[in-house]
Amino acid sequence: MVKVKIAYLPLDERPCNYEFPYLLASGTSTEVVRPDLSIMGKKKKPGNVEAIGQWLEEQCKDADGLIVSIDTLLYGGIIPSRLHSLTAEECSLALEKLRLLKSSNPKLKIFAFHLIMRCPRYSSSDEEPDYYEDYGREIFLTGYLSHRKQLNLATEQELEELARLEGAVPEPFMQDYLGRRSINIQANQKMLGYVEEGIVDFLIIPQDDSAPFGLTALDQQKVRDKIAEHNVELRALMYPGADEAGCTLMARMLNEFNNVTPYVYPRLSGVNSAAIIPLYEDRPLFESIKYQILAAGGQIASSAQEADCVLLVNAPGDRMLEANDQLQTDLGYQVMRNTIELVEYGSFIQKRFAKPVAIADVAYANGGDLQLLKLLKQKNMLFDIAGYAGWNTSSNTLGTVIAQMMIYHIYGNSQEHLNFLALRYTEDLGYCSKVRRAVALGAVKEKGLSYFGVDGERGSISTIVKDELLQFVITNINDERHVIHIQDVYMPWNRMFEVGLSVRVQSQIPDR
Repeated sequence: MVKVKIAYLPLDERPCNYEFPYLLASGTSTEVVRPDLSIMGKKKKPGNVEAIGQWLEEQCKDADGLIVSIDTLLYGGIIPSRLHSLTAEECSLALEKLRLLKSSNPKLKIFAFHLIMRCPRYSSSDEEPDYYEDYGREIFLTGYLSHRKQLNLATEQELEELARLEGAVPEPFMQDYLGRRSINIQANQKMLGYVEEGIVDFLIIPQDDSAPFGLTALDQQKVRDKIAEHNVELRALMYPGADEAGCTLMARMLNEFNNVTPYVYPRLSGVNSAAIIPLYEDRPLFESIKYQILAAGGQIASSAQEADCVLLVNAPGDRMLEANDQLQTDLGYQVMRNTIELVEYGSFIQKRFAKPVAIADVAYANGGDLQLLKLLKQKNMLFDIAGYAGWNTSSNTLGTVIAQMMIYHIYGNSQEHLNFLALRYTEDLGYCSKVRRAVALGAVKEKGLSYFGVDGERGSISTIVKDELLQFVITNINDERHVIHIQDVYMPWNRMFEVGLSVRVQSQIPDR
């Protein structure tokens, strides 16, 4: 195992971007450096791009690799990428920083990721411009229906709705929104030239909250055409995702530095699961699985016997629901898939072939499957697997767990690996699937607060969340050999959607 230094510029300061890739690499021989949080920005407040540029120059002088968020390099983060007032020329000039870094250190391997700007289908200004609070739904529908009309797919009812929408969004707001999209897409396209030149060795263009039609889909086609024009189809991948991309590129870089190409066999929980289009995405699940494995530096195996790793994919049987809805009876989950067989199969593979087994829990959006947790605990598998994730979108989950599995394949078990497993169980199953909703409907309302505005990062809500999570892990995760200690809980963006956690597993051998 080689020892290397990797400089990592995250997409923003949230734990999923700032912490996850760093934690995954912490149990290896790799030195990972990242900017101090003081220059990383805060939600709508952009990071200090000048200080970030200076940090990159200093750290990349002797680095072996750079994993860089272009949205942070240009705009100061993911949310500022939707709010900035930069011109196309200013963006183009800022991208020249990559050329400087490569010329100063020709051996530097640069892996980058650069989002296509999303277009949410709902009205909310929490992560968008202020006018999106009143006109977000109308902006989305205008783009969605116009796209369908352009393709001659719009129904009569849709054409009537499009006509009614004419003038619904004040012209200055629409011009601002479309103008920023145009500047961002030019930057996306500009990046492909850097890939063709060899300045950027590998590029991911994640599609955040993607859909088959609309403004984001139209922008994707523009980028897809440019990928073909630059002949970089094998070095610039575009697929659904966003917050997992740092993890994906960390795994790819470690695979390349160690000259490893993991052979992964994906096993799904239902015969129809591969063809399901997950919520917030634009393609069948199995197509995203293939992209995520490929982007992380692996290849798909045709059987468990020939594979290096086995990826169990806990998926819906016919359609995907939100994690909050999992307690209702639904035939797509109770009949059209077989989670019990999936768990038994994973246990069998571990015993028969002694191969790493990881679990991508994409049965629901925005949280893990509580039934799966129960089965894994019954089989004593929770802390014997090579990875687990079950958060946000299907692609967020896939990228995170595939990265953990591949790093485990190279470096094996460690305290850091166990801690990351515990983090995923506590957050994805404990917080996302149970505690978040309970606290939002309970203490948050009782205190006169809101889902998108609690009482600070470390206010009373964070204390209540910690107490609830502690009870959850005691009841549902801890066993005779493993105890999870929750060391810190905070609310990174002063809202309920995400949580910041620090956990540690204490492992012990029970008395005989």
